[in-house]
Amino acid sequence: MYPVSMTGAGVALREFTADDLDAVSKVYGDPHVVEHLSFEPRSRDRVAATLSHLIDAAGHEPRVEYSLAVADAASGEVIGVARLAVDVQHPGQSSAQLGFASRPDRWGAGLAAETGRLLFRLGFEDLGLHRLWGARGPDNVAAARLMAKLGMVEEGRIRGHLRVRGAWRDSVVHSILEDDDWRGAS
Repeated sequence: MYPVSMTGAGVALREFTADDLDAVSKVYGDPHVVEHLSFEPRSRDRVAATLSHLIDAAGHEPRVEYSLAVADAASGEVIGVARLAVDVQHPGQSSAQLGFASRPDRWGAGLAAETGRLLFRLGFEDLGLHRLWGARGPDNVAAARLMAKLGMVEEGRIRGHLRVRGAWRDSVVHSILEDDDWRGAS
């Protein structure tokens, strides 16, 4: 499915362009944003390489990587990054991992919840998937609250899942199914 373009009340999801480099650098280069992610802050050059890869991957058929710009619905300004990655290691399982991050100056405004609901719509309605899941660091309390607010069920902990900043970190997995009340999630 290309191109993806979805709009909610406060945010819109769209394909990345090369012009998004500065905005994505403000997300992936910010130590506060990546504190709970699986990587350290990225340099502008590294973000440029990542962005180039994401733009290229959007055109692949079949498309399995949906990395999208999260833009303010009113201004069009890119404020974050959203991702839905279809599980290709288990064909036919109809599952995808999701994740998103935004600039700290936009935290607390409900935009992450809206981004999550748009990703649910992409996964369940547009792609016909059965299960969407996400993982968070055990110390990421804000992500735990958000996933609960979205109706995602905490499934458990993967011990020693990721090596981040020189140490092994556990991940806590949450999921939502197409049959769950994902449309009614507050």
